[in-house]
Amino acid sequence: MSEEKALTAASRIQGLVDENSFVEIGASVTARSTDFNTGAEETPSDGVVTGHGTIDGNLVFVFAQEPSVLGGSIGEMHAKKILRIYEQAIAVGAPVIGLLDSTGIRLLESFDAIEALGSVLTKASEASGVIPQIMAVFGNCGGGLSALLSLADFTYMTDDAKVYFNSPSTISDGKDTDVSTYAFRSTRGGGIDGTGSEDDVLAAIRTLVPVLPGSNIEEGCIDECTDDLNRASEIVGAAYKNAAEVFTEISDNKQFIEVRAAYAPGISCGFIKLDGMTVGAFGNNARTCDDKEVYRLCPMCLKKAADFVKFCDAFDIPVLSLVKTEGFMTTLHAEAALSSAAAEFINAYSLATVPKVSVIAKAYTSAALLMGTHASGADVVYAFTDADMGSLPASEASKIAGISTEEFQTKLSGADNAARRGYVDRFVNAADIRKYLIDAYEVLFTKRVDEVYRKHVTR
Repeated sequence: MSEEKALTAASRIQGLVDENSFVEIGASVTARSTDFNTGAEETPSDGVVTGHGTIDGNLVFVFAQEPSVLGGSIGEMHAKKILRIYEQAIAVGAPVIGLLDSTGIRLLESFDAIEALGSVLTKASEASGVIPQIMAVFGNCGGGLSALLSLADFTYMTDDAKVYFNSPSTISDGKDTDVSTYAFRSTRGGGIDGTGSEDDVLAAIRTLVPVLPGSNIEEGCIDECTDDLNRASEIVGAAYKNAAEVFTEISDNKQFIEVRAAYAPGISCGFIKLDGMTVGAFGNNARTCDDKEVYRLCPMCLKKAADFVKFCDAFDIPVLSLVKTEGFMTTLHAEAALSSAAAEFINAYSLATVPKVSVIAKAYTSAALLMGTHASGADVVYAFTDADMGSLPASEASKIAGISTEEFQTKLSGADNAARRGYVDRFVNAADIRKYLIDAYEVLFTKRVDEVYRKHVTR
C-alpha cells in the first residue's frame, strides 16, 4: 500500500504485534470490479492489510481494514484476503485477530460484495471452537459485518467506535439512545469485552493472547510460573463482595484478565493463572436491590457464564467457579427468561469435560446448583471455613417446615451438614485457597471423559 493510505491499518498492526514480526500477505491485491469507473480509483490491497506476526512470541494471523480505501468496505477481493488468513490460521492452529474499520459491503460490487461478506461470516463460524477469534473496532462496523463480532470469542471497541446492525436512524423506538456506542453495545448487547483508546485496545489484546491456546488441540495453555505456589491469599473468605478481587489475589502474580465486565455485573468472568496454567474463572458479585446488597442470579448472568464456560471447554481450559449466591432475581423480566437461561447454563457446565473446581462461600436454593456442585458436574468442591449453605436460610425454611430455626440449622442446614452428606470435599482457610486450587488442577490434569454419542444438545 502507499505510505499515505497504509498508515492507519499498518500502524495498528505494528502497535499490536511484536516489533519486526509482521509479514504481510497479499499486498499486491486490488479490486477486480471496474463498474461505474471504480477501476479508475486506486484500491491498494483492496482496503485490507493481511498477514501474520507474533504477540509475546505467540503466532497470530491479523487483518486490518483501511478506511481510506473505499471506506474499508468489503468487496470480493477484500473478502478473499480475509478468508486466506482464516484458512492459514486454522491449518497451523493460531488465533485470528481482526482490526475492523469499515462502512460495510461495497455497494458498487453488489451481489459479489454480499456473497463476499457471507463467505467471511461462514468461515468465522467454521473457525469457532477451533481457533480463538478476537475482533476490535476502531471506526465503523455496520450492517452484516457486525455479526462477525458475535461470531468472535472476544471483542473490543475504541471510545469513539460505532457498531450497529441497523442504521441508528432507523431504530423506531430508540430515538433517545445511540445504539452504536460502547455503552449500549456492552451493557445491552453484551458482546463487548472492553474499550479505551486505540493504544488501550491494542494493549488489552496483547495481554489476552498469551493466556489463550493457539487452537483446540493444544490441551489448554501452560507457561512457566514465577510466583510462590504456597503464597498465602489475602482475602476475607466468604465475606468477599467482588469475585474479581478474589481471582486477582489467588492468580499467579495477581493478574486477572476480566472479559465482558460491563455486561451482567452480577457475575465476573475471566482468566487467571495457577502454577502457569490458564484457568477460566467465574463468580458472583454483590449487587444492590431495594437498597440491599444481594447475591442473586439473573438471566444475563447465566447467559454470560454459559458463553464463557463453552469457550473454556472448547479450548481445554479448566474452569473455576466461586459460588456466592442466595437465589434468583425476582423481577418480571427475570421470571420470563430464568428457566431458559438456567437450562442454557446447566447444559454448558454439565457437558464441559475440562477439570471443574468449585469454591463455595454462600450457597442457597437451586441457584447454587447452577454455579457448580458435584450434581452439576464439578470434580472438586471446596468451601471456605466460614461458608454458609442451605436449601433456604434457616430462619425462612424453619417456618415452612414447621420446626424451630435452631433445630433446622442443626439437623438440615449449614455447610457442616453438606459436608457430612458428601457435597463438600474439604473446608479450606481463605489464606490457603491458592495452594489447594493448584493441587486440585494438578490432580485433574489428566482427566478424560467418555461422552455419549450425539450430534448436539437440542436446547
